[in-house]
Amino acid sequence: MSTPVADTTLPEPLLTAARRVVEENRAAGRRVAVAESCTGGLVCAAITEIAGSSDVLHAGFVTYSNDAKQKTLNVSPDILETFGAVSVATAWAMAQGALEAGDADVAVAITGIAGPGGGSAKKPVGTVVFARAERGADPAEVIADQRQFGDLGRGGIRLQAALVALELLLPGGGAA
Repeated sequence: MSTPVADTTLPEPLLTAARRVVEENRAAGRRVAVAESCTGGLVCAAITEIAGSSDVLHAGFVTYSNDAKQKTLNVSPDILETFGAVSVATAWAMAQGALEAGDADVAVAITGIAGPGGGSAKKPVGTVVFARAERGADPAEVIADQRQFGDLGRGGIRLQAALVALELLLPGGGAA
């Protein structure tokens, strides 16, 4: 039986999702890694609120700038220049980089526009892209998705993005 986290500022839905990630990945014997941009470490913060998370979480990378994405996760400058930081190509490269650098079995990447500025007609505020990579999977099989959360405010967008990312970290989380 899970013990609730009493000393936290994180919302309960986030903690509930993180608890499932820890419990289900521990049961499956899987190590996870997370590459975060617009969520700024929120996914890892939620996971590490759960006792025993060190059994599951191997690494977390906050790569907010394009330079950090390149240096830390080996995202190609060509991908960033051609598709932009908020794209399926970038999220997929981030997930692959986190999988390798984090020595994990599964990795999820999140990149998006939390606002209030930074949006455009093609990529408005609330646009978030997710990707999931698994060790041993066919690299041609890309698991990625772009979501439009709308302008929920910076905190609301980050929370919704973190919840989707946690869902993707579950065994069988599959399609974004």
